Amino acid sequence: QVQLVESGGGLVQAGDSLRLSCAASSRTLSMVAMGWFRQAPDKEREFVSSIRWSGGSTYYADSAKGRFTISRDIRKNTVYLQMNSLKPEDTAVYYCAVQRVGANNYDVWGQGTQVTVAS
Repeated sequence: QVQLVESGGGLVQAGDSLRLSCAASSRTLSMVAMGWFRQAPDKEREFVSSIRWSGGSTYYADSAKGRFTISRDIRKNTVYLQMNSLKPEDTAVYYCAVQRVGANNYDVWGQGTQVTVAS
């Protein structure tokens, strides 16, 4: 069974940075992509960023472009989200997700990590 373990959330001030990490527990996991999503209170979950496991192509929501950087460590089965110039509107629970080979969409989700940005 695949598990995703997220870390790195916390309470920061506007303008600060945070780095989120997400490690997939299974070494035999075959992934198409890993991504980050977020959900703020009373809002729908939204896409933040993703990275293709093979080739490393990256994708960002408009709200993340220029401030967030996604990267991966293939040997560690880990994806990172470096978040700079954080804003109060970035406050949300951030979820890591995996699209496994053969899946049509992200089919494994982490438990989420809280990011709170104070103004």
